[in-house]
Amino acid sequence: MIVDIINKKRLGKILSKEELKFFFEGYLNGKVTDYQMSSLLMAICINNMTDKEIFDLTDIFIKSGEVLDFSDIEGIKVDKHSTGGVGDKTTMIIAPIVSSLGVPVVKMSGRGLGFTGGTIDKLESIPGFRTDLNLDEIKKQVKEIGMVVTSQTANLAPMDKKIYALRDVTGTVESIPLIATSIMSKKIASGADKILIDIKVGTGALLKTEKEAEKLKKIMIQIGNFYNKEVRCLITNMDNPLGTSIGNSLEVLEARDILLGKEKNSLTDLCIELSSNMVSMAKNISITEAVQQVKKALSSKIAYQKFLEFIKCQGGDIEKIQISPKVVKIYSKKQGIIKKIDALKFGKLSVLLGAGRKNKEDKINPTVGIKLEKLVNDKVNIGDCLCKIYLDNEINLDEVDQYFKIEEE
Repeated sequence: MIVDIINKKRLGKILSKEELKFFFEGYLNGKVTDYQMSSLLMAICINNMTDKEIFDLTDIFIKSGEVLDFSDIEGIKVDKHSTGGVGDKTTMIIAPIVSSLGVPVVKMSGRGLGFTGGTIDKLESIPGFRTDLNLDEIKKQVKEIGMVVTSQTANLAPMDKKIYALRDVTGTVESIPLIATSIMSKKIASGADKILIDIKVGTGALLKTEKEAEKLKKIMIQIGNFYNKEVRCLITNMDNPLGTSIGNSLEVLEARDILLGKEKNSLTDLCIELSSNMVSMAKNISITEAVQQVKKALSSKIAYQKFLEFIKCQGGDIEKIQISPKVVKIYSKKQGIIKKIDALKFGKLSVLLGAGRKNKEDKINPTVGIKLEKLVNDKVNIGDCLCKIYLDNEINLDEVDQYFKIEEE
């Protein structure tokens, strides 16, 4: 039966809900092995799934664990999810902004997937920070301070948690059916009233084309409708790294600096857009009005104060965050204007440094990463520092300057 199901999907045929349930529940229960599940996931990646197969698999994922109920917490709960990119630390910025405006944020985040970083890995780089909160602790914290960011609870879509880790190391990350199933099963099981999805497109994202993004957008909205959840999707660019930092501790510090107003770049603009959409959905107000509220939360520093409150509440001490003392500077060999920074190459470099995982058992080194000193459209001269590499092992960095596309004026 197990091999029959693999072969059926390998030949591009449609799997019934009973077949999907048998196989995926078998994997969760240990009756289907890693290599057998890897084979089926690869067959899905190659041959795709029908909408019905995606709906069926999402339902199987949701019902593999408990569905949370936050109806006893006052207000409309809006959850946000990003499909992942290089340097994407938006959750750490937008959750405090939205919460500081009176909208409760209950955010369950994941770990890194391939070369894309995970919010939980980033937050765990803060000494003492707890990401393994139970349901009572989650509810208590939201009622007290209006926000929480925690890892997926053991009983929330446990099937997704196990599949997610396997996809990361088997080359089966970039599949629209698997991305949609993973995201929507977690979001619906998490108990949010409304859901905002940030779909990243470009060289540094899981999805490379606008066409793929539109396809994912359509199926996720359909899944939301099926479960009576309002889903709003934004398609945003990920050809260049997001912000100036790639790597766990470095990204936490960048999030803090943006909330402090010390850094302003395309990441700031994106966070304002995402936060405004969440506030608009929760308060049923126009985007224009929501943008005004979000900008005021940033300028008045109430969002920054919420960020500090949130970290302290979950046991973290941001003053003790560590960054590797071993730094290599990369200098420009050209003069001109930076037209592009290769997000994919920098994402892969961050994994080589130890900021991401090659295997699902790998431990992440939170202290390593990359700090971009120049961004797209910046003018550079020969000998200017393009970026700093924070590392703790010897690695060939001879070609890193070529990750920056520099054209003469």
